[in-house]
Amino acid sequence: MLHKVVKGGRMRLDKFLKVSRLIKRRTVANEACNAGRVEINGKVAKSGTPVNVGDIIKISFGNNTVNVRVDAIKDTTKKDDADSMFTYLSE
Repeated sequence: MLHKVVKGGRMRLDKFLKVSRLIKRRTVANEACNAGRVEINGKVAKSGTPVNVGDIIKISFGNNTVNVRVDAIKDTTKKDDADSMFTYLSE
């Protein structure tokens, strides 16, 4: 099945986190970004920061940290295909 790929390969950080299912709701993603718990390429990122293919995203959830590399940017995706948008990286 084909998914719409975002033109120019860029998307807002909060939307990427929601579409990729790294964070379930966009409002929660927005809050995490604005609280400084999300970094892109080592820099704290706000919810409107553009995400590009190849970026490294670090998300802090309490004592846990998730590191991922952005592999694809899609406007929408099915739950089963969401993990094709990123690759988990070891700490």
